[in-house]
Amino acid sequence: MRDTDLFGMALGIEPPWVVTKSEFDAAAKRLDIHLDFARGSRFACPECGAAGCPAYDSEEKTWRHLNFFQHEAYLHARVPRVTCKGCGIKQVPVPWARSDSGFTLLFEALVMAMVQAMPVAVVARMIDEWDTRLWRVIHHYVEAARDRADHAEVTRVAFDETASRRGHNYVSLFVDLVRRRVLFVAEGKDAGTVDAFATDLAAHGGNPEAVAEVCIDMSPAFVAGTAQSLPNAQITFDKFHVVKLINEAVDAVRRAEQKSRAELKKSRYLWLKNPRNLSQRQRAQLDSLSASNLKTGRAYRIRLAFQELYVQPAKNAEAFLKKWYWWATHSRLPPIIEAARMVKRHWDGILRWFHSKIANGIIEAVNSLVQAAKAKARGYRSTRNLKAIIYLIAGKLELALPT
Repeated sequence: MRDTDLFGMALGIEPPWVVTKSEFDAAAKRLDIHLDFARGSRFACPECGAAGCPAYDSEEKTWRHLNFFQHEAYLHARVPRVTCKGCGIKQVPVPWARSDSGFTLLFEALVMAMVQAMPVAVVARMIDEWDTRLWRVIHHYVEAARDRADHAEVTRVAFDETASRRGHNYVSLFVDLVRRRVLFVAEGKDAGTVDAFATDLAAHGGNPEAVAEVCIDMSPAFVAGTAQSLPNAQITFDKFHVVKLINEAVDAVRRAEQKSRAELKKSRYLWLKNPRNLSQRQRAQLDSLSASNLKTGRAYRIRLAFQELYVQPAKNAEAFLKKWYWWATHSRLPPIIEAARMVKRHWDGILRWFHSKIANGIIEAVNSLVQAAKAKARGYRSTRNLKAIIYLIAGKLELALPT
């Protein structure tokens, strides 16, 4: 079998395309495969599909293909423009590559598989390509997959912000709690991000009015945005953020008290950890401190009592929270009192958890993936690149890659 026949079969080339020759340079570690179409070949119009259009002229193009063992492989072909009676002069697409891409479809599939597992810069070094060229491939497939995404059945959503780069730069993640996928990434963390999500949801076949449950932190911007853009959604305030609020109040009491009580120094994590997570030494130290008449000890017991809220039967939850609120507001501990008042202002959304049972855990998991990817990549040049990676690793997109 001739080498041209072998490469034609390997590449899946069909008439009118044929492999005309191959050139192998062992010193340069390079294989070049040349393709062409026979004189007089006719093509379908790429716009209207009319068959039998004659070639008008052609342009020589090159595409990088999958490596031939350890050697870089390139395809070369003159790509014709055809004359269509209805559409005019149009360039014919080739079956092995996208229009305006310098890579074959199979090479792009390899790139997309690799960038899901490692930073783009690392992939670029491994395959000896500029990372800017790879980013164009990533954006094409991610954006095309998002255009095809169907959000028609979205009814339960969680959203939260995550840092996009150092400083006060954030993106907000909107997650489908049922299918556990990132639906939308918006720049910023204001109320406008919720409106942008609602617009994007509608563009993908979803209905903002069909969203029945949302889980958020106690951000005023997210609360206002939800009321405005997701009018039928019931708000559940994420229980981990609510407990974090009480934890911060306990820590504020400790910081103030340690100025006069030296034994409190270096004890921060004793008061913030749950008792079951303490080592034996830490538990002994906490028992010793708790035996003292410390304001921090009282704040700590109030915090432990608050956590008991989430193990109450739904019918007892509000009565339990009322008792806790009375205790907290009569504690004579200003940080605890302020935290209790914050709980009061978000009363219904905290108790909503007993009906919705939703939390932002999936967003925290996504955030961990995002921050790990960002750390491995040492950041991203643009927010657009970061958003593409988030969709790629957590959007559960159907990329429709060639095989």
